[in-house]
Amino acid sequence: MAKKKTEKSAAELTETALKDLPFPRLWKQYREELGPALQKELGLENVNQVPRLEKIVINMGLGEAISNNKVLEIAAEELGAITGQKASITKSKKAISNFKLRENMPIGVMVTLRRRNMWEFLDRLNSVALPRVRDFKGVSDRGFDGRGNFTMGLKEQIIFPEIDYDKVDKVRGMNISFVTTAKNDVQGKALLTALGVPFVKRGEQGQASA
Repeated sequence: MAKKKTEKSAAELTETALKDLPFPRLWKQYREELGPALQKELGLENVNQVPRLEKIVINMGLGEAISNNKVLEIAAEELGAITGQKASITKSKKAISNFKLRENMPIGVMVTLRRRNMWEFLDRLNSVALPRVRDFKGVSDRGFDGRGNFTMGLKEQIIFPEIDYDKVDKVRGMNISFVTTAKNDVQGKALLTALGVPFVKRGEQGQASA
């Protein structure tokens, strides 16, 4: 009984410590500047109609894990370092005999970011990671789903400074999905553009593509 009480106290202390941290820079900017500007740009009457970022999902598909489970551990560790949050293992939904894939087989890793971690990750992605992409010209806007959500692909995890290049066993890509409250792609793109996602100009091809 005493053990449970101690664990609860530790959790409460952790929550209190998080509340005492400064608000993420990008979140504060959205609340004070970007949100009101978006409301005006999109012609929205109510502040509650302004699109918001709900969560960011980062996923690494690892086909090689079929024959080498150790790959999952390495990828989970790398994704955890990049996001600051423990990665979870994803499993196959159906069997594919041609690829020796069985149903419910570990096949990738993923992280779902919300609140503070979400805002801090997006800030680092835009200001630090994407500029390190070789010959970077912008992000393709082809990854919108028609409902204001957007998915982009990155070819290399080594663009994140949290990854020690000398310890990387293999270059791996990932998909990053931005889930928003936008009603359509126009609102979704306006939101992500305001938040600093550097979409490629029309007629050019981005190196970080959806």
